[in-house]
Amino acid sequence: MVNNMNKKELIDLMTESGHSKIEAEKALTWVIDSILTTLSRGEDIALVGFGSFVIQHRVARAGRNPKTGEPMQIAAYNQPVFRAGKKMKEACNNS
Repeated sequence: MVNNMNKKELIDLMTESGHSKIEAEKALTWVIDSILTTLSRGEDIALVGFGSFVIQHRVARAGRNPKTGEPMQIAAYNQPVFRAGKKMKEACNNS
């Protein structure tokens, strides 16, 4: 069974280091907002050991509606992607 941690549980974990819940929530919100702002400007983020957040451009293409089988045009879009770094991969495989 997989246990998923939500934002509240992550904030609770952050408070174990001695910070208040309010400080932890502000810090987490600031980090998430900063990542989103940076990616929205088209810039990549590399956190050595942890991983990198990059934008991959997907070109427009023809596809099919899965319900009807009708051909349809899929518009171009930017896909955010996270690539795990070495330390993260090691942490996931050594537990």
